[in-house]
Formats: sequence, structure tokens, C-alpha cells
Amino acid sequence: MIKSLNHLPHPQENALVLASHFTDLAPPLNARQAELESSRCLYCYDAPCVNACPSDIDIPSFIRNIQQENIQGAAQKILSANILGGSCARVCPTEVLCQQACVRNNAQECAPVLIGLLQRYAIDHAQFSEHPFKRAAPTGKRIAVVGAGPAGLACAHRLAMHGHEVVIFEASEKSGGLNEYGIAKYKLVDDFAQREVDFVLQIGGIEVRHGQRLGDNVSLTDLHQQFDSVFLAIGLAASRQLGLAHEDAPGLMAATDYIRELRQSDDLSELPLAERCIVLGAGNTAIDMAVQMARLGAREVNLVYRRGLQDMGATGHEQDIAKANQVRLMTWAQPDAVLLDDRGQVRGMRFARTRLEDGRLVNTGETFELAADAVFKAIGQTFNEAALSDPLAHSLQRVGDRIEVDEQLRTSIAGVYAGGDCTALGQDLTVQAVQHGKLAAQAIHAQLMLNQEAA
Repeated sequence: MIKSLNHLPHPQENALVLASHFTDLAPPLNARQAELESSRCLYCYDAPCVNACPSDIDIPSFIRNIQQENIQGAAQKILSANILGGSCARVCPTEVLCQQACVRNNAQECAPVLIGLLQRYAIDHAQFSEHPFKRAAPTGKRIAVVGAGPAGLACAHRLAMHGHEVVIFEASEKSGGLNEYGIAKYKLVDDFAQREVDFVLQIGGIEVRHGQRLGDNVSLTDLHQQFDSVFLAIGLAASRQLGLAHEDAPGLMAATDYIRELRQSDDLSELPLAERCIVLGAGNTAIDMAVQMARLGAREVNLVYRRGLQDMGATGHEQDIAKANQVRLMTWAQPDAVLLDDRGQVRGMRFARTRLEDGRLVNTGETFELAADAVFKAIGQTFNEAALSDPLAHSLQRVGDRIEVDEQLRTSIAGVYAGGDCTALGQDLTVQAVQHGKLAAQAIHAQLMLNQEAA
């Protein structure tokens, strides 16, 4: 249980009612809806939706397959580009990627083809009698993948396709990374993250070792010596700090820690509930945290951000979800002090009002206070520095708090690659992480085969 919030009450509604608040955010299309929606696609020759897709899915092609009632072909087309196409169809911000680029999204129609829902329809209704991808002849090469999140799974699957043996080292009890532990419960329902992991592993040639934490019982030095290549997909496991006094007080915690607990809970009525809560941040994690607290029964949820709505990392669609759940979005306010009661527990927070002055964010000198039973930080993630504590890992070139990689996902250490959120390349999106894993696998395979020919 979440120790920092043990003093809080539980939700008043029972487990069954609470579970009904966390059903699918976007209900799937039925067959007739999929038929009608797929007929709206113009099958553009130089489709802008494909250019907007980080994982290069041939969108017109898979939609044409749906229109022709070839669901297996549609799913195969999606999965060949994005092996985690099912989860990406559910969590990808299609409203600012492929659907925003759709030519139907114009002033006359204002309605793009619902690409994300069509992608989900194809994946969910494909009935493969066996795994749709076959392994190539064994190469005798072994690759270590650190992290069983989207980047690690995508890399492992593509390497296995090429005939390599892969060992995934995962710190948590379950595979899936953010899909399992960090996404709002209403976005990935019915244990979908684990079902997708099982599907990926069906290709064979992939071993997953849980409870293996880089910097603890696994070192990059050992992996570099024991395997032909290493792919780091370690994400960003630590939450950024506010830099304020009493940051460790009961009632103040990282939003990701609470979301993790919520997603693993079989009985939501056992969770601690902050009836008045503050969420600090502006990204999707902040929205997820705020909305989920509202759905658990909080009567007052304030999401507070130091800049304006237009600067929020969360898309307009995500902001609308928050508003629909009675979350109040408060902008131009920066955390100034954690307020405690006489028992040393959080009772609220003081904020300094902010404004832009010559392009710089400054305090106006005004402050205000918000009462709260709990404060959740969603101000960004950073490295758990212990992960890169051994001498070889410590020598990795960094860009700020990310690992530096080139366009082939190579780090500064020969034979070591990295992808996903732990790198400074691209966007912090599930679909981008999948693409990183795929590209890294291609680069690793090409280098290993080149070395084999040279030998």
C-alpha cells in the first residue's frame, strides 16, 4: 500500500461501482462502424497520415484491407511496422499525429478518419492461429535488452525475427513498462498490456528475467562482456523534485507511484482517496492522475501548471477529458511552499502567481493557497542515477539527464544501444519508444552480421 497516504480515507463507493468508472475511455468500433469509417479513407498516394506516424505504419493500406474485409491482412500490415500496435491504438495521441494530418480534417469536414479506432479494430479482430511472424535461422548471437517496456519489447521481437537469442532484464514483477504500470487504467483495460506482452513473446527466442535491476543486481559492465550487444530501454524511473521543504511529508508523492498502485489494484475501494487533491504538472501523466482521482470520488481536484494552457504537454483532447471529469485546470501558478498541519501531514500548498516577461517566466509577487489532503507531483521523470552507477555505465555520454544516441540509436560505447524515454531522441510517446526499439534492432542486426562476415 502507499505509505505516504495511509492516513487518508478510502473511496465511499464499493469496488464494483468504482470499477465501472474505469471502463474503456474510447469504446471500440463494431463491424458496421468499422466498415463505414474505413470507407471514408481516400487512400492518398503520398498519405500525410503515414508521415505523421512515428512508427511508419502504412495507414491507407491497412484501412483498405478493413474495407475489403481482410482483417488479418490489416493486422499483419500494422504489426509488421509496430508490434505493439494494439496498445498504441489505445494510448497514442492520434489527435495530434495521424488524425491531425488526415486530409479529411479540413474546414469543410472537420472530421478526420478515426485511424486509431480502426487500428484497434483490426488488431482486436484478427484471429491468428499462430504468431504472424517467423524467426529466421539461428545466428548464434545473444543480445541483452534492459527493460521490458515498449522499446525493449519491440527491440527484442525484431531481433528474435532476425534469428538472434534475446534476454530481457526487467526490474519489475511484470513486463510491459509504462503500459503495465504508468497509463491511466481507463485507457488500457482488461489486462491488455499483459496479453500484448504474451503475444510478443510467442515468436520465441526471447527470455525475460524479472527482478533484474540495472545498477543493483545487474551491471552494464557484465552485460557488455557476456552478450554480443546491449540495448538499454530503462526509461526514466525517478520523479523530479520540487526543491521545496517538506517534500517527503505524508500526503505528497509522485503521481506515477499512485498510478502504479491503482493499475495493480484488484479492489479500487482499498486505495487511499484524497477528497481534495492537487496535481502538479501539465503532461498526460498529470491529466491521468487528476482524472483517476476524480473517478475514485475526490470532490475537488485542481491541476496546477506554472505556464498557460497552450504550453501544456497534454493535448487539447486530454485537457477536455480532464474538464469532463470536473478537474479544474489552474495556470500561471508555481509551487512555493508545502503547507503542513499540526501532525506534519500535507494540508495544502502555497503558489506564486507567474507571468511571462521578455519571454522568461517570472513571479508576480502575488501568492495564494490551496487546501488539499494530498499533492501529487507529475512534473517530469528523470534517471534513477543508481542505474548508471557502474564504471562503464557511468561513462555513457549524456544530453542533460538522457543518454546520447545517434540516428542508429548507438550510444558512446561500442555495442551498446539505447532507445525510448531514456534517450534525448524524439518524443516521449509509446509509439516513439516502439519505433526506437525497432530501429535499434535493425542497427544491431546489421552490425552483428557485418562483424560476422568480416570474421
